[in-house]
Amino acid sequence: MQRYLIEIEYIGTEYQGSQKQPKKMPNTNNPVKTIQGEVEKAISTLTKTKTKTIFSGRTDAGVHAKGQVAHFDTELELNPSKFVNSLNGILPKDISIKGLKKVEKAFHAQKSAKARYYRYTIVNRKQRSAWDVNCLLIKYPLNVERMNEALQYLKGEHDFTSFKKMRTSNPAVICNMYEAKAVKDGDFIYIDFIADRFLYNMIRSIVGTLLMIERKSLAPETLKDILESKDKTKAGSTISPTGLTLVKVIYNDINGESL
Repeated sequence: MQRYLIEIEYIGTEYQGSQKQPKKMPNTNNPVKTIQGEVEKAISTLTKTKTKTIFSGRTDAGVHAKGQVAHFDTELELNPSKFVNSLNGILPKDISIKGLKKVEKAFHAQKSAKARYYRYTIVNRKQRSAWDVNCLLIKYPLNVERMNEALQYLKGEHDFTSFKKMRTSNPAVICNMYEAKAVKDGDFIYIDFIADRFLYNMIRSIVGTLLMIERKSLAPETLKDILESKDKTKAGSTISPTGLTLVKVIYNDINGESL
């Protein structure tokens, strides 16, 4: 068996997350639409055998990706360029394959990952534009300097219970945040996060808390207080997935490349 790494990009708006689910579409016997489901269907069509993929991690419903990574095994010797072209010919237009390469059998898309890099995109102006896609419109003014002051408190290893979705079963709450910063470019604000792992809804909750701090003109240290409280009820709302994108999965060090 050969093992292949595949890098995937997608617009997640029409999908119920990246991970396959046992749920069915309303009033049908068809499974809900997921990125993994579409990718596995396309690979299986080309290999002519049912093929399972392992993703680096799940992205929630509505979240996008520029550099999601998965692996799969097949008995076939694949021509990467030809196989990618064929996959892109049959995948839906909102999913595409960026690259494919053979890897050692020890490689595991999820377990071999050292860090994940996410970006949340906000457009900060009074009116929406038809050209604003995959970003969240915030009409009240945001102060990027204050946001960065708050974000510094997240760096390092912390218990992120305050930003975890309530009533989730996974007991692991410790994450090591390597980077958390906001950058303003015209009307756009990009908030970047790099960590060894992220909890369910964690980034959307952190950004929602940042926006709450800005909207209410609270001190940036409020984010530190909420983090240390380990109390989800003190955090801001979990905002829309519209602006959230998985940029890259990192497999060597946090300054390295994903492929």
